[in-house]
Amino acid sequence: MRKIFHFDSPTEPYIADAAVLCCFDARISQAVRKFLREQGIERPDMIIVAGGAKTLASPRNDFEQDFILEQVRMSIHLHQTKRVLVMSHSDCATYGGLAHFNGDRAAEAEHHRQELHRAAELLVAKFPDISVEPYFVKFDGVWKVLPDMAARIEAAMRSRKSANV
Repeated sequence: MRKIFHFDSPTEPYIADAAVLCCFDARISQAVRKFLREQGIERPDMIIVAGGAKTLASPRNDFEQDFILEQVRMSIHLHQTKRVLVMSHSDCATYGGLAHFNGDRAAEAEHHRQELHRAAELLVAKFPDISVEPYFVKFDGVWKVLPDMAARIEAAMRSRKSANV
């Protein structure tokens, strides 16, 4: 081998601030990096694949979902990850782009909200000890996907019923 590029990298054991699942679309990569820094995430385990959160919410095949879950598991196991960010973005080609929603940005955002909730629920079910945060990246910013109010009410009702039993 012949060294062709020099850099100095820390050699101490690596602990990730978070695992981040996002799409490989270059249009969002700079915004995602800046957003992560803003969130105090300096050492992310990046899981970058076509569609990002889609690979968990509505995968094309079982392999795709299993692969992403294994990557998250490895981040948790190897780098003590306690936080996972799942992201999708506007005009994502794996969803058919904005054209799939007939240019309706509100319909697109609602679809991604549902997808991100599914992805987050799957991660919480598989890894109950981690924090999962869903985000939708648009071309004017990053939007936190808030918990679905109906799901929160249903969970509270289940909790009350189990406490009364």
